Amino acid sequence: MAFLRKAKMKRKLNIGVTALNAIDSPGPGVPVIRALREAESFDVNIIGLSYESLEPGIYMHDLVNKTYHIPYPSSGMDALMYRLNYIHEKEKLDVIIPNFDAELFSFMKLSDKLKDMGIHTFLPTIPQFEERHKHNLPEFGEKYGLNVPKSKAIYDPVEIQSIAGEYSYPIVVKGKFYDASIAYNYEQAKSYYNKISAKWGLPIIIQEFVHGTEFNVTGLGDGNGNTIAAVPMRKQYITDKGKAWGGITVDDKRMLDLTDKFISQSKWRGAFELELIKAQDNEFYILEINPRIPAWIYLAVGVGQNIPEALVNLALGEKVYPFTSFDVGKMFIRYSWDMIVDRSEFEQISVQGEL
Repeated sequence: MAFLRKAKMKRKLNIGVTALNAIDSPGPGVPVIRALREAESFDVNIIGLSYESLEPGIYMHDLVNKTYHIPYPSSGMDALMYRLNYIHEKEKLDVIIPNFDAELFSFMKLSDKLKDMGIHTFLPTIPQFEERHKHNLPEFGEKYGLNVPKSKAIYDPVEIQSIAGEYSYPIVVKGKFYDASIAYNYEQAKSYYNKISAKWGLPIIIQEFVHGTEFNVTGLGDGNGNTIAAVPMRKQYITDKGKAWGGITVDDKRMLDLTDKFISQSKWRGAFELELIKAQDNEFYILEINPRIPAWIYLAVGVGQNIPEALVNLALGEKVYPFTSFDVGKMFIRYSWDMIVDRSEFEQISVQGEL
């Protein structure tokens, strides 16, 4: 009975969540929402924020209460702010959790205006966001004493030959936001350059290929140098896009120490994902620093660290205590299933921009 009384007293928050897609490179939106639904410190009303009408999260009515289209980041911040004003008038948003790299800059720039409206976020600062960019990663590693592979940003495929001569093949060809491919010769590298730059623009990053085992760490920093959460996992199954389709939590103090060092040195604010590789020399190298919640975040929830819940509480100025443990040896295995959706719902979100 006491539990029921306590549950009824929990506050109800209106939380906007982006990245409702679930393609072969899935967005974090749906697992973030699952985590928020399991929060112990609050109840939620979930407002989906979508870019396209075929994002599956739109139609998951057991998870998402209502969805609104928002403009693509390329439309500019004024268009985004206008749309968020409209949504806020209807839904009275308390918190927004953006989950795409490409949209983060706009939300960071608008964070003060959003806060004045009563909408809270908990995002990296703009300097933090900029300095961990893929093309700035070597300087980031040197500044904070972290191991990173050699890399260089280029704006012309002709530059590949001189870099490849320095690193030797294979090399990794990366987009500034997403996509990475391993090239074993110049023709492959040039092809990947053209394909990725056509999709994500320039620069393209050419990175030294490091042989080893891939690991990831997801976590949360409070902005003052303190680690609120950290869960490491080893990739068990990797897609052709390099995305983890299965993984297992591991107990490795060196990875946790590396994460603590990253947070304490940079005073990281918000959620993040470190993409690591354990090289043949037994050293860990940081391949990428993703400045947001990863798509495999539900594994962290399943092993005892509800990072989205903690992030919301930090956004609202609540006192949040660091997680001190997680279950080791727990796996996530991603799968897909087919939803049956009435055409009228698709037409409504496509035409009216809300469902």
